[in-house]
Amino acid sequence: MGLKMPLKLYGNLLSQPSRAVFMLLKANQIPHEFKFVDMAKGEHLSEEYEKLNPLKKVPVIEDNGFILRESVAILRYLCREKNVPDHWYPKDNKQQAKVDEYLEWQHLDTRLNCSMYFQHKFLIPLIKGEPPNEKKVAEFERRMKTTLGLIENVWLENTPYLTGNQITIADLLGVCEIEQPRIAGYDARAEYPKIAAWMEKVCQDLDPYYNEAHRILNKMAMKSQL
Repeated sequence: MGLKMPLKLYGNLLSQPSRAVFMLLKANQIPHEFKFVDMAKGEHLSEEYEKLNPLKKVPVIEDNGFILRESVAILRYLCREKNVPDHWYPKDNKQQAKVDEYLEWQHLDTRLNCSMYFQHKFLIPLIKGEPPNEKKVAEFERRMKTTLGLIENVWLENTPYLTGNQITIADLLGVCEIEQPRIAGYDARAEYPKIAAWMEKVCQDLDPYYNEAHRILNKMAMKSQL
């Protein structure tokens, strides 16, 4: 048998899903090599990267020749394939279904609405070198706050984490999406006390890897407050 190569994570820590995968790997001490993809320079659009991921997105993992794209699939795979505690993605069918429930919901809610606010308030104006479209920003802020209200009052209504009493991969994806608008000057923790308490729990659970994953984001968020 040939030597088993360490898992490779191709990502960028300004990418919400990349941070989620990065934190799971770090928190569970899964041996891996982080391969930085400089999206600002268009590396994800290069011919070389397209061979790895024709979708031209991050993250991607390569596990001894097995290539997997899409963060939710990656997180589920890592929980099934690697030696991680059961709470991350429980084997119990009902508990696992509750995690899956959030993972399916978040695509068109937490993921979509937080990222669209971030893009229209910060990223698109940065790329185009022009002021944000305030009408679009207001609309996406409204949608984002609707989503945040659902997280506050439904997902966190009776439990400290999104799907129960222990941290799961759902929480990793959730916090990374809600952190992203801070770059554009919006911090959900100021308006939603349950979200604030939950994010603090996740940060403590993942210490020191949470802050490592969000180091660049934190610097950018501080600049937005100046």
